[in-house]
Amino acid sequence: MAADLTPNDAGSETDTKTQPETSQALNILAIDIGGTGLKASVIDHTGAMIADKVRVATPHPSPPGVLVEAIANLVKPLPHFDRIAIGFPGAVRANVILTAPHLGEDVWHGVDLAALVSHRFGGIPTKIVNDAEMQGLAVIKGEGLEFILTLGTGCGTGIFYNGELAPHLELSTHPIHKKYTYDLYVGNEAFEKIGKKRWNKRVERVIAALRALTHFDRLYIGGGNSKHVTLSLPTSVRLVSNEAGIDGGARLWSEQKGRHPEYDIQA
Repeated sequence: MAADLTPNDAGSETDTKTQPETSQALNILAIDIGGTGLKASVIDHTGAMIADKVRVATPHPSPPGVLVEAIANLVKPLPHFDRIAIGFPGAVRANVILTAPHLGEDVWHGVDLAALVSHRFGGIPTKIVNDAEMQGLAVIKGEGLEFILTLGTGCGTGIFYNGELAPHLELSTHPIHKKYTYDLYVGNEAFEKIGKKRWNKRVERVIAALRALTHFDRLYIGGGNSKHVTLSLPTSVRLVSNEAGIDGGARLWSEQKGRHPEYDIQA
């Protein structure tokens, strides 16, 4: 049966401020929405998985109703959860989608996805941030200016200062070189078209551009294509496991600072 996609008083996280946000008894459904795939698991307050991840291809086209129902079907095998945390591939402000370059801008702008998902799951409090930001929550050290760059279908970014998430900086559609945006320059389409060697040269240029733009103290590179990065990186730049995207769901609710060194894949 199709989901009723009209939010009601059950609402999203913003409707449930009287409920405690942090409890060691709470389980969190963490969902990582990608341009090509959806991943989910139930985690505890530390980010430890209580159940194996479930995965499915992202439906295309993917308007809000279709995506919410795909999520509902995906998580059916998972155990009980008390909170929901979602990483979304686009700009998000106060749980509302501003951009969705890989899912369809026209149908997503202004959508309160947190309210829709919360309503679909009977009013469970829900928070949504950009998918790169959710991964960043799991890997940051919590000191100084830290930047997360994800390389996958497109290019995701997030900024943290002293462990706090800064207002979202959406670079994916921003020009970086002549006719190229960040997405077109180092996204998966570019990787497949130009090959690993030339793509790595582009990633190197992106790192230099981000350093000049933000003067970051640390840069973390994640996402599905981070495994193809072969550059010799300075100590201020680390490759991190793409698995961190799910763990960040716990940090989204607990607002705990710091990072998990087990996600490092380069010392």
